[in-house]
Amino acid sequence: MSSIELIHAAAERLKGHARRTPLLNSPFLDELAERRLFVKPECLQHTGSFKFRGAWSAVSALDEDTRTRGILAFSSGNHAQGIAMAATKHGAPSVIIMPSDAPKMKIDNTRALGAEVVLYDRGSESREQIGERLRQERGLTLIKPYDEPQVIAGQGTTGLEIAEQAAEHCVTQGDVLVCCGGGGLTSGIALALEEHAPGLRPRPCEPQGFDDVTRSLASGQIEQNPATSGNICDAILTPSPGEITFPIMYERCGPGMTVTEDEALHAMALAFSRLKIVLEPGGAVALAAALFRKDQIEGEAVIAVASGGNVDAKIFCTALERFA
Repeated sequence: MSSIELIHAAAERLKGHARRTPLLNSPFLDELAERRLFVKPECLQHTGSFKFRGAWSAVSALDEDTRTRGILAFSSGNHAQGIAMAATKHGAPSVIIMPSDAPKMKIDNTRALGAEVVLYDRGSESREQIGERLRQERGLTLIKPYDEPQVIAGQGTTGLEIAEQAAEHCVTQGDVLVCCGGGGLTSGIALALEEHAPGLRPRPCEPQGFDDVTRSLASGQIEQNPATSGNICDAILTPSPGEITFPIMYERCGPGMTVTEDEALHAMALAFSRLKIVLEPGGAVALAAALFRKDQIEGEAVIAVASGGNVDAKIFCTALERFA
């Protein structure tokens, strides 16, 4: 099947399982953005992020024998929770390899959703080596967090919804800002919009200092981040865009955008006060770009995907205390 056919097939498998998240708007945010601003709150998705879509798509596409042997995943938290829930609901065991410095809430939630969690030290251990050992010992099937066609297809269902909802609001031209790590969500949305809303242009948004996708789109080749930790936007810190996701983004996305940690925290506070939604820093960078990089956006309307809301209480309180 083509990529768009994979997305439509994933949408069928997700029916009755994933939430169709709304498109939110606030006149207060419109004023700050100096245009109509719509927010797609994937923080309201099962497990608190869009990752459930890709996880369900990938797990549900496996044959029963493969699922029964078990699912393996690497994740700092959101993909972990999505895989844990999807596997458990399919009656399959799951093993998630997570960095020991991942937010405690994400580790605890992953365990509570039924997964076995294996922690590792980012600085001294290789998650790939740990994963390969477990895969061989137990016969597990690895589902990658973004560089996997069925995961991209599941994330692409977000784009199908955006295309329909934007049309309902008479938005046919404009930028769609997407919080971007390895590019699974961005590339999935890009494929869906290309087919169903070609006037909407996806643009990846990243934290400053971890802008591998932005630099890769500018250079035309995959660029690396010098580090994969050291920023509060932990959910979208990756070494580089994926081998599968980068070509999709390079052909279909506009220039990338970057924001500071403080701007992400400010966007979190505004999302809470004006839209009554809870975002994590990595899930707020697209909204931050819409609000604080408005000079880089053209058109009368912009759509920002709020990709996740799994935030520790301490960081959330910091956002509110500093910017509420």
